Amino acid sequence: MSKERKMTITLPREELMSSGHLACQGCGATLAMRYALKALGQKTILCIPACCWSVIDGPFPHSSLDVPIYHCAFETAASSASGVRAGLDMVGDKETTVMAWAGDGGTFDIGIQALSGAAERNEDFIYACYDNEAYMNTGIQRSSATPIGAWTTTTPVKHYKKERKKDIIGIMAAHDIPYIATASIAYPEDMVKKFKKAKDIHGTRFIHIYAPCPTGWKSRPDDTVKLARLAVQTGYFPLYEVENGEKWTLNLKIKERKPITEYLKLQGRFRHLKQDEIDLIQAEVDNNYQKILKKCGL
Repeated sequence: MSKERKMTITLPREELMSSGHLACQGCGATLAMRYALKALGQKTILCIPACCWSVIDGPFPHSSLDVPIYHCAFETAASSASGVRAGLDMVGDKETTVMAWAGDGGTFDIGIQALSGAAERNEDFIYACYDNEAYMNTGIQRSSATPIGAWTTTTPVKHYKKERKKDIIGIMAAHDIPYIATASIAYPEDMVKKFKKAKDIHGTRFIHIYAPCPTGWKSRPDDTVKLARLAVQTGYFPLYEVENGEKWTLNLKIKERKPITEYLKLQGRFRHLKQDEIDLIQAEVDNNYQKILKKCGL
């Protein structure tokens, strides 16, 4: 007789995201939302600006999420979340968590003025940016989160993106807000832990989530989690926390980082790069990773 295997459940069982959503196959942003809501629970209100998730959720009056959603303008995720929080406070609701949920375009670019203002005031909400490194919902246009070397429809192969990705964590850390973290869909336990931690903190909390996009990255849908894991294992997207703008903590130290080629070769958006260009990207990843280690005291 074979012994019955016991499964250890490390994530909350509650599911607040259902089937029937409108995401593409292999969408990393759907996993990101699923894990975030598992951590935050039913008493959560979402403020979602124009982004992939404003479509993924489903057409009104239908929704794939079992929490209230306030759909707002592209640039207003943070200001809308500030208003929702103020309204809840006026009626004495201190238990409901307010979360702004925006893509990189609505965070790094279009929404950064509202986000910076809210962070300066230390508004009491969670701001989650699911980063798929381009304006995916409107046609795969380049954003300031798009990495150097990448193809997009506005940075075609002969004119691929030459600028480096904006350091959004550094920008948010400069605001001295209570809590900042990076998270990846390939490490759900780490992600859920960080959202739970953020839930219990007051003030502005910012979580930067790495969410691969097969459509925009020209990658296989079944490689989404693999790509997210490789981003961490290569040092391209380290997992760490910043508390009060000062205390930096690395959550997962990679002893032997994999070469960036392992990550790049799975994506068609980098297929045009020559070896010398890949070497430059590797050097940038190495430099950025060493900066993070230094800030974390390692």
